[in-house]
Amino acid sequence: MRLSVLRFARLNPSVKELRLHLCQTGEESKGVRDFVNTRYVQLKRDNPSLPILVRECSGVQPRLWARYELGKEKSVTLTNATAEDISKHIEAL
Repeated sequence: MRLSVLRFARLNPSVKELRLHLCQTGEESKGVRDFVNTRYVQLKRDNPSLPILVRECSGVQPRLWARYELGKEKSVTLTNATAEDISKHIEAL
C-alpha cells in the first residue's frame, strides 16, 4: 500500500466534528472496524484539532456523521463499506 493512500489531507475547516457509528460485531460494520484499526491514527495525526468520535452500539447501522459550523450535520451510510470507501467519504467532506 502506498504511503499516499494512508495520508489524509487536512479536512475542510468548516468540519467541526466527525463521528463514526458502528456495531462491534455486525458484518455490515466490518469495514468501519477495519478503518478504525488501520487509519484512525493517521487521520487524527493529520487533523489534530478535529474531534473524531467512535461510537459503538450493538445492532446499529454503520454511519459517518460530520458536524459543520452552526450545528449543521451531514451523514453517509457505511453499510458494507470498505476502509478505502470510508477514506474517500471523509476526504469528500
